[in-house]
Amino acid sequence: MLCVVPAAFSQIYFTRRALVLISPFLSLFLCPNQNPLFPLPPSLSIFFPNLPFTNHVPSSSSHAAAATATSTSAIFKGLGEDMIYGTCFTASKSLSFRALLLRKSLNFQVKFSSQCFPTQIRMDGNLNCNVEGTRKESRGALIVLEGLDRSGKSSQCSRLVSYLEGQGISAELWRFPDRTTNVGQMISAYLSNTSQLDDHTIHLLFSANRWEKRSLMETKLKTGTTLIVDRYSYSGVAFSASKGLDIEWCKAPEIGLLAPDLVAYLDISPQKAAERGGYGDERYEKLDFQKKVAESYKTLHDVSWKVVDACQPIEDVEKQLQEIALDCVTECQKGKPLSPLLWSQ
Repeated sequence: MLCVVPAAFSQIYFTRRALVLISPFLSLFLCPNQNPLFPLPPSLSIFFPNLPFTNHVPSSSSHAAAATATSTSAIFKGLGEDMIYGTCFTASKSLSFRALLLRKSLNFQVKFSSQCFPTQIRMDGNLNCNVEGTRKESRGALIVLEGLDRSGKSSQCSRLVSYLEGQGISAELWRFPDRTTNVGQMISAYLSNTSQLDDHTIHLLFSANRWEKRSLMETKLKTGTTLIVDRYSYSGVAFSASKGLDIEWCKAPEIGLLAPDLVAYLDISPQKAAERGGYGDERYEKLDFQKKVAESYKTLHDVSWKVVDACQPIEDVEKQLQEIALDCVTECQKGKPLSPLLWSQ
C-alpha cells in the first residue's frame, strides 16, 4: 500500500527501479479521477506514440481494468530512455506533478507544488520498496575543551573561536562556571575562597549553572552557531569525585544536558601544569588535588574523546585543535543530530 506523509519537503529522488515499482500506485493516489497511467497533454503525445492511453482518459469505472490489462513493464517499454512528462489535477486541489527520466541518470526527480509536500513514500508487501526523505538540518557544533587547571584551555578556546570566525563560521566562546548568573556568582565566591559550602552543595550548584544555560545553548546550536565551551559536565564530575563523592551520584544531575559533538582533552601532567604562571590562585589549584582530578578524568575518558598533548608548543596545539574542530563543524553542518542524552541510562 502507498503512504504519503506531508511535510515541507519539495524534492524526492528515486532510482529507476523504484520508479517502475511505484508509478501506477503513485498515479492512482495523486489522480484518483484520471488515468492511473500518467496521461500526457496532447501537445506532448506525439513524442511517445507507443505509450498506452496517451490521448484519452478512461472513466473511473475502467481504472481497475486498465491497470490490470497494462503491466508496468509495458508502460515503460514505450518510453525508452528519453523523457516522460505528465500532469494531473485532483478535484479539490491542484497538484503539479512532473517526472523527468534522463538517459545518463539513474535518478527520477519528482517535484510537487502545494501547501503539503510528501517527505516519505513507503510500499510494503511483495514489492519490497521503502524510499524515505532524508532532509537534515544544518546546525552548530558543541565543542568542549577539558583538562587540568593551567592546561591551556582558556587560551586555546579563544584562539579556536577566532579561527572558526575567520573561516566564516558563526562561533561563540562559553565558559563554565558562567559567573555572570546568580548561581555563577555563588560559585565564584566559593572558588575564590570567600565563602564555604558543603561538597554536595557546590556540586549541585555547578550542575545548576549548566542547566540554567541549557535552553540558550540548544537555541544557539540549532540556529547555526558553534559553541566552544571551556569546561563542561566532565569537569564537574571529575573535581567532585576527586573530593570523595560517588562518581555515579556526581553524574546524576548532569543527565539530560546536551551531549558534546566533540570533547578535546588537553593532556598535561599535574607537575607540568603546576609550573605554569598563575598556578595556585584558586581553591582547586593544589598539586595533590590535581593528581586526583587527573585520575578521575581517566575514568570519564572514552574513545570518542580527542586527546591533545598540551605540552607541545602553543601553535602546535592550536593547529591540531583547528583540524579536529573543523571536521566536527562540517559534520554538524551536514545534519548530524543533536543529542540531549548526556550520560543517559
